[in-house]
Amino acid sequence: MQRAAGCNAIHIGHVIGGAAQLRQTSGRELCAVRVVLHVLQRGFGRRFDVRVRLGDFAIARREISDEELRPGAFVSGPSQFSLADAALWYLVFGATGRIEPMALTSELSIRFLRPAQGKVLWAKATLDVAGRRNVVGTIRVWCDDRSDRPTATAQGTYVLPL
Repeated sequence: MQRAAGCNAIHIGHVIGGAAQLRQTSGRELCAVRVVLHVLQRGFGRRFDVRVRLGDFAIARREISDEELRPGAFVSGPSQFSLADAALWYLVFGATGRIEPMALTSELSIRFLRPAQGKVLWAKATLDVAGRRNVVGTIRVWCDDRSDRPTATAQGTYVLPL
């Protein structure tokens, strides 16, 4: 496995029953590698960049295409919603310590705070509660390097398989 540039630590162990086991090798940051990207490509149909800190937060990033823009060069709501959902899914990996492709969105609500304009969309999911059967998190979405000016905030729950 190779690490993404600028990342401290991730090791994806072998896949057991469809869930790759995560373990920390050094530092606390987990970064996307080939196995993770393969799971994400299958799950979302396109690539998102991801960074996960075990049990704390997950950050998802993607470049905005022209097809995702509304008149006025505003990033569409569905694009923001899907990235928020992806960030929460990544948070499940850190909260459970494994890549769990069968974790499912149980509930996700979003509030749009201001128009989103930019080239890169970011979403940071922070852990609220992790239980045996679900993971609850809060997500902030912003454009480019303006994390102090969120465009949306969301909260959601993922259900874990038995």
